[in-house]
Amino acid sequence: MLFALSFFLSAEAQNLKSLSGANSPQDDTNPVWVGNNTLFFTRAYHPSNKGGVMDSGDIWMTKKSEVGEWQAAVHRPDLSTRGYDFVLGLEDGLTLLVYHKEVDKVGIYQYSKFGNDWNLLRPVNMPGLDLFEGPVTGRVAAGGKLIFLSGKGPGTLGNEDIYLSEKSGILDWSAPSNLGPNINTNGQEMGPYYDVTTQQLYFSSNMHLRANGKDIFISKKMGEDWNSWSLPVKWEQISSAGSDVSLTFLDQNNVVWTSTQNSDGYADLLTFAVVTPLIIPQEFVPASTIAVPEVTKKPVQQISEPKPIYPMVSIGKPEISFPEEKVVEPEKPISWIVIDSKTKIEIEYNLTWEDSGNQITSDPDQPLLLSEFIKAGVKEVKVISQGYFPKSLLINEIKESEPTEVLMVKAEPGSSVLLDNVAFARGTAELEGEQSKASLIELAAFLKANPTVKIRINGHTDNAGDPGLNKALSIQRAGSIRKFLIEQGVAADNLRTSGWGGTKPLAPNTTEEGRAKNRRVEIQVEK
Repeated sequence: MLFALSFFLSAEAQNLKSLSGANSPQDDTNPVWVGNNTLFFTRAYHPSNKGGVMDSGDIWMTKKSEVGEWQAAVHRPDLSTRGYDFVLGLEDGLTLLVYHKEVDKVGIYQYSKFGNDWNLLRPVNMPGLDLFEGPVTGRVAAGGKLIFLSGKGPGTLGNEDIYLSEKSGILDWSAPSNLGPNINTNGQEMGPYYDVTTQQLYFSSNMHLRANGKDIFISKKMGEDWNSWSLPVKWEQISSAGSDVSLTFLDQNNVVWTSTQNSDGYADLLTFAVVTPLIIPQEFVPASTIAVPEVTKKPVQQISEPKPIYPMVSIGKPEISFPEEKVVEPEKPISWIVIDSKTKIEIEYNLTWEDSGNQITSDPDQPLLLSEFIKAGVKEVKVISQGYFPKSLLINEIKESEPTEVLMVKAEPGSSVLLDNVAFARGTAELEGEQSKASLIELAAFLKANPTVKIRINGHTDNAGDPGLNKALSIQRAGSIRKFLIEQGVAADNLRTSGWGGTKPLAPNTTEEGRAKNRRVEIQVEK
């Protein structure tokens, strides 16, 4: 079943269209233009994939006809495995780099073109690539000398970060290096595309300034160091209310990218309906990293020497002395560092907790002892800040000897929060446990206190079972939460739902722990 979508970007009044035959009811992502009118991309959960409907991504190809129409996509089994696959691009005119992730192997492989077919040559050497978790995407740049990757790898700052690997030999590449906090945030940075001519990095983010869902941002390299980047600027012309990830330039006037515009959770490949001048931001300013303020520690109290007891012996030393007593320092009040998760700036806050059925509120200056909380049977303490989603911490998460650091998520477009205390009866959309309801009552109170905030409730599952049933279940679970919030008095118009099934895992589905992390519900602020 093939279909086409047409709609308008209100900000630019530009007509967009899907790539007709290139798209499908499945997930179509990661477009890579390799010239010769050829576009590769990854298609997930298609019956024709090598792994069937459970296959998380095979390589497909579409071509542009002489009259500019995109032809029906063709499966490329010569470039695909039964696992997850995506094309990074051409290393040289005849060598294509492809990423494969199967149960027992992960790597980037060289393919050489003979006629219309691609033949597997050999894997390249990139230390540390096997340490990446979850979905990975990437792109070759600089004539095959650079590879930009996005994923959850070593030293990640958030979910997916962007990394760089440099070619050092015929088959050798450096270990992927994180591009640092000017590019990466606590959220998701994905789908990198680097233009070596302009030294501009195009990527998707849901946490940079003015992000609405995932939008395309541009940052310019500002020096020799690969950690020196300008402040990322949103590319308004192709950013939408959906999730915009991963673009490729066909030439200086044509671009294709991936976007979701509806609530079904699956992506399409988009371009402009007619050739449209690209309005790419030109003003870039150096980014500054705001460091988290250091905590001043009080000096350790010195224990005084014991006093002698007289009379003294002739050599002037005490005959006996009291044994040295251990000085027990009084318990120190607990302290906090409460920080905006995006800007890393400290913010004002208050604390609340329940004691014997009464709700207690305290300001940061009031000294509080952890032992008193434990004695009173307090189970959790909630951190509250104006305009931020409240954050609850269990007593065992509060530190005694050093400040407890709390990252707060501001209720602004693009921000998202995991509802980690909300659970469902297995295989159903029925809320389970009093903690789930208590957590949603707390969320409802916040939304009623902030009536201008509009959120989208995103349901996710693991990849076990039928993808269609998983998608339906994820939508039903999001709907159950919406219904509960409405019953608590939240305006129905402020609540939207989406179901993504198992298409957006946070962790590998190869372990029960990973599958449990993927069965989740998140809320995302849309307005």
